[in-house]
Amino acid sequence: MGFEELLEQVGGFGPFQLRNVALLALPRVLLPLHFLLPIFLAAVPAHRCALPGAPANFSHQDVWLEAHLPREPDGTLSSCLRFAYPQALPNTTLGEERQSRGELEDEPATVPCSQGWEYDRSEFSSTIATEWDLVCEQKGLNRAASTFFFAGVLVGAVAFGYLSDRFGRRRLLLVAYVSTLVLGLASAASVSYVMFAITRTLTGSALAGFTIIVMPLELEWLDVEHRTVAGVLSSTFWTGGMMLLALVGYLIRDWRWLLLAVTLPCAPGILSLWWVPESARWLLTQGHVKEAHRYLLHCARLNGRPVCEDSLSQEAVSKVAAGERVVRRPSYLDLFRTPRLRHISLCCVVVWFGVNFSYYGLSLDVSGLGLNVYQTQLLFGAVELPSKLLVYLSVRYAGRRLTQAGTLLGTALAFGTRLLVSSDMKSWSTVLAVMGKAFSEAAFTTAYLFTSELYPTVLRQTGMGLTALVGRLGGSLAPLAALLDGVWLSLPKLTYGGIALLAAGTALLLPETRQAQLPETIQDVERKSAPTSLQEEEMPMKQVQN
Repeated sequence: MGFEELLEQVGGFGPFQLRNVALLALPRVLLPLHFLLPIFLAAVPAHRCALPGAPANFSHQDVWLEAHLPREPDGTLSSCLRFAYPQALPNTTLGEERQSRGELEDEPATVPCSQGWEYDRSEFSSTIATEWDLVCEQKGLNRAASTFFFAGVLVGAVAFGYLSDRFGRRRLLLVAYVSTLVLGLASAASVSYVMFAITRTLTGSALAGFTIIVMPLELEWLDVEHRTVAGVLSSTFWTGGMMLLALVGYLIRDWRWLLLAVTLPCAPGILSLWWVPESARWLLTQGHVKEAHRYLLHCARLNGRPVCEDSLSQEAVSKVAAGERVVRRPSYLDLFRTPRLRHISLCCVVVWFGVNFSYYGLSLDVSGLGLNVYQTQLLFGAVELPSKLLVYLSVRYAGRRLTQAGTLLGTALAFGTRLLVSSDMKSWSTVLAVMGKAFSEAAFTTAYLFTSELYPTVLRQTGMGLTALVGRLGGSLAPLAALLDGVWLSLPKLTYGGIALLAAGTALLLPETRQAQLPETIQDVERKSAPTSLQEEEMPMKQVQN
């Protein structure tokens, strides 16, 4: 008897699993609140040099500012320079006299803003840009804050993936919650940019635990039939978090209070772990039979399943554990030691890089939509809801592999079609951007579900850690690819679309997992590619249907 038979006895989908999905909803909501927080946290409002004697009204001082600030090539007043000496305007009497003498022909001298900046606080009362003057020569530091954050996610993905396979999902989820809460509070209390950058980097490492623990912890308690609906349902919480961020960002305009608002929910999350069960699959692979037996009995009671003492005795569970137990600790090298697992890992790396690279490329390219930052965030969140329905129907009837490839292909086509639309056709550009966002989110949702089903239980978290690492690398490089417009205006979209197309082709090389049982060991994965005669010899040793 294998674990799937045990799960069938205690109930593979019922109140126990629904409660588990509900308890693990909070981490999914918190992720977009933090990952997309720089949209508001690091926003750069309109600004200009601080000038002594400037009129108090920011929007009615153009005439006075004309004499103190130079104009940019597009005709706007400079945000980073001022005249060394006030200039007489051409339409004044003094200016006309000086112009007639040719005194205005020379370019007036300009200097940087030596006395700081004045900011338009009509939309944001405070951001890290206004707090530490991260504008003009220092604007790179403002953008670097997001880079530091995702660098922390990269490191955290590797650490949490390995440690959760070794010490358990539940313990490391507690570590992620506590670390996020403490470091988030420290970030909100930052007294300098250096302190903020360090604490945000560490916060990214802590949040990485949510990205790779929550989905496997849900799936490992679900039967084959209900994994799809639960996976798609869980992914809607990310969409809810995106839309919630638009609301919270609109209501809270100060960056410190905004950061507190998205961090404090970790406190009830820590308390909720009292009711979150450890993965019985993982416990059996580690030989923790007594604890796994206790969770299985609890699952049966909540699901209202009458359990036979013989079939679910501790001795029966021990026999299942004997076939599942892992003697050697998991390692990232294990993902590449055997042929089929190596093939899966290499393909997943390409797919996850393409998914993240195209997703964040689309999310950052919001120019030409004609909406403010709050409306754009709300629209991009709302469009993800129908994409979840698309994923649910597609993975059930078309399968995981075709859905993954199709959604990535749709993303690539959205980028490619936008190249053919002129800048004057803003309505068509908006429609294509929204469609591309829907396809890219569908690809993201499918990737989490698909990858969790490809790796065996003993290496599932390790595999998710590897793919999350490469995925966040793609997300970090997406903003840099936008700088390619200096070479050719259409090159960024061409790059995003090309990578998405490559990932779509690679997804077709992965095995289908629809209606397949979750593999428990590396041997289960390799057995799928073994000759039929060999499979028949191994089946009596461990009954696993593939």
